[in-house]
Order: sequence, then structure tokens, then C-alpha cells
Amino acid sequence: MNNETNDKIRSLGSPFRGRRGLTKRIMPCLDIKDGRTVKGTNFINLRDAGDPVELGALYAQQGADELVFLDITATIEKRKTLAELANRIAHNINIPFTVGGGISSIEDVNALLQNGADKISVNTAAFKNPSLIKNLAKEFGSQCIVLAIDTKKEEDGEWYVYLNGGRTKTETRCIDWAKQAVDLGTGEILLTSMNHDGTKQGFALDITKQLSEELPVPVIASGGGGTMDHFVDVFEKGLADAALAASIFHFKEISIPDLKNYLINKNITVRI
Repeated sequence: MNNETNDKIRSLGSPFRGRRGLTKRIMPCLDIKDGRTVKGTNFINLRDAGDPVELGALYAQQGADELVFLDITATIEKRKTLAELANRIAHNINIPFTVGGGISSIEDVNALLQNGADKISVNTAAFKNPSLIKNLAKEFGSQCIVLAIDTKKEEDGEWYVYLNGGRTKTETRCIDWAKQAVDLGTGEILLTSMNHDGTKQGFALDITKQLSEELPVPVIASGGGGTMDHFVDVFEKGLADAALAASIFHFKEISIPDLKNYLINKNITVRI
């Protein structure tokens, strides 16, 4: 690591492990395919939602707490493209942001941090090689490492981990993988319910609450946000530390200032 990367890591402060704040975060998510923001339902039927950097800058101006950029078709060969995107984001946006997609090595993370990313998100590569989490946490600190889990509730009532953008089912329970990942050094969990993704019918409160109660790190709830009351529910009933949404922001169905004012009126602490 060079000095620039070390400075960025130091600037992020102490690791998240065991440090859960009272202030709830609102986090727009930008799924990126071929350089454009896209949004689908239940991980399919994608439609264009605009330029990711322009959208991210707008959300930052509106009061978003953090941003998440996920290259949903990324491969190792796209590392340079992802780093260039991080650089563009860093030059246009003044709030913390996470970048994910195709990250599978210390070199990948180093390139993204050098280009301005605050955190990185790992998913399939970490599941296939759990020691990746341990190595990344040791090299960069837990505060940089976000584990994204795509999970689906099956007929037996259990939530299972899915890989490869939700295309590949595993026999591993979501809670088991999350606990293992935290033990290895994950600083934060980004939990996406495939059952709820894009439906705007509300977040998956049961699995979100389970992870929030049983893990010592922040849990970001993702998938299903459609009304302001859904955010109230995921904070009060799901006990989430942050809530992530996409289409309601991209297509201007709910504005971030209106959402935060609504949450304040419901006695939920958010940053203004």
C-alpha cells in the first residue's frame, strides 16, 4: 500500500466492529451495467435509470448519508473500469461511498481505495474463498470491508445465500454465513432480500432483525423499500442500522429530504 491509501484508511477512523450508532443512515444504491445505472425487479427485467455519477452527486446534495455503487456484471478483467468509475465518483461526490463488483484480491481493493472509494463490497468471491475477508481486513482494516449477502427465503422458511448476482443458490443459511464473515473481519453487512428486491412492498423485517440482533456490526437493509413507512418499519422493527434503496430515488418517487423529515417526525434519529 502507498501513503495515499494509508491516509484514506486512517481517515475512516476506528473499525465498525462493536460500534453501532444511534443515527440511522439512508443509502441510495446504484446498480451499474456497462457504465449506466440500471434497476430491475427480483434481480431481473433491468431498465436504465441514468448516469451513476450524476445521480450520486444529486443524492449527496439532497442529504444521502452514503452511496453504494455495484457493478452487477463486473469481472476481474473490469478492474480498471471500476477504478476509473471510483475516480469519477470521488471527484464529484463529497460523502462516503462503497464500490463493489468483481472484487477478489488485495490488488483490486488497493486500486479502488487509491481512486477514492471509502469502502469496498465483496460477495461471491468472499463466499467461495472466505480467507479473502480475513486478508482484506488485515491489510485495510475491517472498516473498509462490507460483505454483501443476497439471500432468499425458501419454502422451508430458511433464508439461504445466493451467489453470482442471485443466480446460484447455496445450501448455506444467511445467518451462518454472516456470523462466519464477521468473525473473519467483515465490518458491515449489506443484506439484500431477493424476495423483496424491487417489489416496493417493504423490507424483509424478519431476517434483518435476526442479523441486527445477533451480529456486532452494522446491518444495511436492502430490497423492498417503497414507502416512507417501510423505512420506519425497517428501523423500528427490523432494527437495521441503515436502509438502502434504488428505484424510489432514481425515479423520484420519494425524495431524500422528505424521507428524512418523515423519519424525524417518527422519532427516528437521522442526520440532516
